[in-house]
Amino acid sequence: MARRPFPLLENVTILDAGSEGKAVARVNELVVFVPFAVPGDVVDIQVVAKKKSFYEGKIIRFHQKSERRIDAFCHHFGTCGGCKWQIMPYEDQLKFKQKQVEDAFTRIGKFKFPPISPILGSVRTTYYRNKLEYTFSNRRWLSQDDMQLPIEERNTNALGFHIPQLFDRVLDIDHCYLQPEPSNEIRLSIKKYALEKGLEFFDARTHEGYLRNLLIRNTTIGHLMVILVVNCNEPETLDGIMNHISSSFPAITSLMYVVNEKKNDVITDQVVHLWKGDPFIVEEMPAAIKGETNLNFKIGPISFYQTNPLQAYYLYRTAFEYARLKGNEIVYDLYCGTGTISNFVVAHAAKVVGVEYVESAIDDAHENSVLNGISNTVFYAGDLAKVLNADFVSANGRPDVIITDPPRSGMHEKVIEQMLEISPERIVYVSCNPATQARDIALLDSKYEVLATQPVDMFPHTHHVENVCLLSLRKSSDNIA
Repeated sequence: MARRPFPLLENVTILDAGSEGKAVARVNELVVFVPFAVPGDVVDIQVVAKKKSFYEGKIIRFHQKSERRIDAFCHHFGTCGGCKWQIMPYEDQLKFKQKQVEDAFTRIGKFKFPPISPILGSVRTTYYRNKLEYTFSNRRWLSQDDMQLPIEERNTNALGFHIPQLFDRVLDIDHCYLQPEPSNEIRLSIKKYALEKGLEFFDARTHEGYLRNLLIRNTTIGHLMVILVVNCNEPETLDGIMNHISSSFPAITSLMYVVNEKKNDVITDQVVHLWKGDPFIVEEMPAAIKGETNLNFKIGPISFYQTNPLQAYYLYRTAFEYARLKGNEIVYDLYCGTGTISNFVVAHAAKVVGVEYVESAIDDAHENSVLNGISNTVFYAGDLAKVLNADFVSANGRPDVIITDPPRSGMHEKVIEQMLEISPERIVYVSCNPATQARDIALLDSKYEVLATQPVDMFPHTHHVENVCLLSLRKSSDNIA
């Protein structure tokens, strides 16, 4: 039996901005998700996928463009998978992010909460990232104009970003608005050198080709780290390209390379070799209270640090303010990563106890405490669902405050059960996913009430939003059975 064609939906009004950067429409009680649309657009939509309760589609015709729509500032928009909301004014982006938090709390959490504070917009909306990773590929994404050229005239090498949902196709980037210079200059210079020397770009299908990845990290105080990832050890070739990078960009403070012979691009399990400079870069962050000594954080080649450093300060300051520390509290920092929040708040607590699954992150957390002359932090590496138990609390003291900053998937149910058992006076929940945050807070609702919520925009021109929530232990008579 022939497959029925997907329907064409005509004269559809886009109603909302939804998850994954897609816009939302509704046709015959079914939700339709559409990329590259703006609320207020009136369009024809070709359905490309049908699910039980929703459609996915693409715009094939505009009848009317929304008053909210603006021109994208990047000509890679629509092909590159990033910055999907740059066709909306930034003020509108913030409104929809705020709405995303409210919707998650209302529809998923279904708990009582006071009015949500106005979202904190990003200090910078372009060139705000401190880390980008580019991919070398001999399978460049070809535009329609490229396809018109004879095969022998097509340059198929690229240094840029993967095309969404195509593991072997890379969009060659000439300018990216995410990271400040010299990020673009470094990328373009390395690409030019590689093409002139005839170096092979990696093939994701055959796993051949010398050049694999390029990682660039920077800090607000001028430190710059560049890591070149190659597929095999060719000392003479490596000497040439590393000397080119070093001589062309003397501002680089940490130049490294990795030989990755695996089939995947993950380098956290690989040896990172220092070619020149320091084995780390340093970021400076203002103290939680103005006038106190600023903090310094070491960032190694595989360390995690918030990718929007200016906005990270406002995220952490919100967490600090919500913790309401007076100086004598024991604080647990769950999913503490490299200890940035721990070290940020500890000057106003008796002790901070951090727990994180990744052992190398805990090593960084220890180093950051030492770097800042901090002696009242203690860090543990381990699975929180197993570590956070009665023995752990007995050894470290019952916390007055728990700060938790889990991954997008949220907290493990056993961790939530332990938090309810421990019953700290306050929980400060920092989240990069309001949906899983709302789910978790609903599980805490029997003992905790939401006192305050502060969304923070860390990623302009995307749908992503961070959210900080303060929960307070209910009086025993108010606990919900």
